[in-house]
Amino acid sequence: MPQLNKLRTALPGDPGGNTATPPSARLRTALTVFFALDGFLFAGWVVRIPAIKHQTGASASTLGLALLGVSAGAVITMMLTGRLCRRFGSHPVTVVCGFLLSLSIALPAQTHSALSLGLVLLVFGAAYGGMNVAMNSAAVDLVTALRRPVMPSFHAAFSLGGMIGAGLGGLVAAGLSPSAHLLCLTGIGLLVTALVGPVLLRYPSRKPVPAAADRGKGAQRLTGRARRVVLLFGVIALCTAYGEGALADWGALHLEQDLHAHPGVAAAGYSLFALAMTAGRLSGTALLERLGQTRTLVAGGTTAAAGMLLGSLAPTTWLALLGFAVTGLGLANIFPVAVSRAGELAGPGGVAAASTLGYGGMLLGPPAIGFLTDWFSLPVALTTVALLAMAAAALGYGARNAAHT
Repeated sequence: MPQLNKLRTALPGDPGGNTATPPSARLRTALTVFFALDGFLFAGWVVRIPAIKHQTGASASTLGLALLGVSAGAVITMMLTGRLCRRFGSHPVTVVCGFLLSLSIALPAQTHSALSLGLVLLVFGAAYGGMNVAMNSAAVDLVTALRRPVMPSFHAAFSLGGMIGAGLGGLVAAGLSPSAHLLCLTGIGLLVTALVGPVLLRYPSRKPVPAAADRGKGAQRLTGRARRVVLLFGVIALCTAYGEGALADWGALHLEQDLHAHPGVAAAGYSLFALAMTAGRLSGTALLERLGQTRTLVAGGTTAAAGMLLGSLAPTTWLALLGFAVTGLGLANIFPVAVSRAGELAGPGGVAAASTLGYGGMLLGPPAIGFLTDWFSLPVALTTVALLAMAAAALGYGARNAAHT
């Protein structure tokens, strides 16, 4: 973080220093807003999936295929974004993706077939994937500069944004069409990006490197033992992000279709899940400082597994909502820990690799749930979230020595 250190020439209150907010505080605030915006926009889309499913006439399996468009667009972009961040800096990439994500969220509501929905979701997924890698790369740089495990606080902002987006979506679901709702989200996203983006552009978190140097160094970052550790944490992220994606896209449908919940209550299911994740992540820094990485990963995975078994198999809406909340608490800090550690080991390339696996799990999970629903049932399909959460706990325990590599 050489540029950031050069900017902090005097602390507020020191002799000769100014009383303005230090650059690190402004950067942290701006990044927090972008994480919150990302969660807000994504949740605004997912709570309208039942309405768009009806609008397009898609079955569970064809909806799953359409949702694969998000996965494909995101994974392809994530594979490229690490290099873009090294070439241009993570902050400009974050801002550009913020504009693209805000524009593309209006597209799904304009479709009337599963095919057209899948095509526009390619664009939405590309913007979403790029923004997530860029934001996490910038956050890892700032965490390194601050020398505190504050990564969960950024992901808490994502969850808080998701909670607000889902809550508002539930409130307007009955009175506002998906098209009008998502167009409003476009306006909000463009406004926030225009207001906060200049902060990131003013204080680049890392110096972009020339393309030739990027090619020379990129191959070294993810080789040998460090590469294996990055992939291990990427798989841990995948196991838990699968659950987040499954609940985001199928949680409301499970409550409404299988438990006959009111549409507003069904939409509130993801909001409650996001609220629990927010609470868990707000306490994540203290939890990591007290328990360490390994115990945080193991406890989180086992808690999420128990919660999801309750959420998927409970016979009543209220027990299912309780299960969703427990799942959110369990999953809260696993993904931030995994991505942060990968970034510490290999910079933007490590973040990109772990994020590609992690967000790939989030985005590939919903289509998998769709196929499993057609073969079995939605409650049975959702139990796979619990299985992968237990796998994350086991891998977290196995990574107890790798975490100190």
